[in-house]
Amino acid sequence: MSALSPPTAPFPVRVFGGPTALFEYGGLRFLTDPTFDGPGDYPRGDGRFLTKTAPSTTSPADLGRVDVVLLSHDEHADNLDTSGRALLAGVPLTLTTPGGGERLGESLGEKVRGLADWESVEVERPDGGTVTVTGVPAVHGPGPREEVEPVTGQVVGFVLTGEGLPTVYVSGDNASLEAVREIAGRFAPVDTAVLFAGAPRFSVLFDNEVIVLDSAMAAEAARILGARRVVPVHYDSWAHFTEGREELAAAFTAAGLADRLDWGGRD
Repeated sequence: MSALSPPTAPFPVRVFGGPTALFEYGGLRFLTDPTFDGPGDYPRGDGRFLTKTAPSTTSPADLGRVDVVLLSHDEHADNLDTSGRALLAGVPLTLTTPGGGERLGESLGEKVRGLADWESVEVERPDGGTVTVTGVPAVHGPGPREEVEPVTGQVVGFVLTGEGLPTVYVSGDNASLEAVREIAGRFAPVDTAVLFAGAPRFSVLFDNEVIVLDSAMAAEAARILGARRVVPVHYDSWAHFTEGREELAAAFTAAGLADRLDWGGRD
């Protein structure tokens, strides 16, 4: 396990609905899974649709500078939509799955890089030094990765570290507490965990089991990570999310971790 993260005042995390959040870390501005399209039905890739129920609370034009996009995967509209894809062209670096790096590289070239498990990239900080972004395991459904990925695709999470900086974990669309334990074994305690939750499920997939953390699992992930702060995302704005803010608050309260929750500034 890593040394204790440096104590620091929590840096602001702005959340915009769905999985999309913006934060500044080490002088760099990071955006997670960009989704800004309006409400409506979006193709799921199997002849069915994902239904977006609420608009983003901002637009790409209002974000300001974005230095790095942390894209958990590129294959689902609730993680990367049409507006999000257009935004990537103006971002210096997008980090995503190895497969996503190949697909997006056809249009973005060297602006995109896929990260395998435990693979790291150094990003130069404007004030000197670097931020290290490490790709970490994520499984988009219940069960072994080799059984899940053919159905829901490859997903990656991220851990951010740097000299004098706290440790940050961005889970991506992960449903595996075993993956969280592996990550904790290398990086805990974590200062800030941006946890994708919402308990999304589909009757035709995995016998209707969750394909991203439910609220109780998110609280357990926070405990495993020793997270000082948890910013939940990916729990609203889509019809397939079956648990929202109320369920998250109840689960963290039941686990004695309510004081860790930070709902993020909403603009």
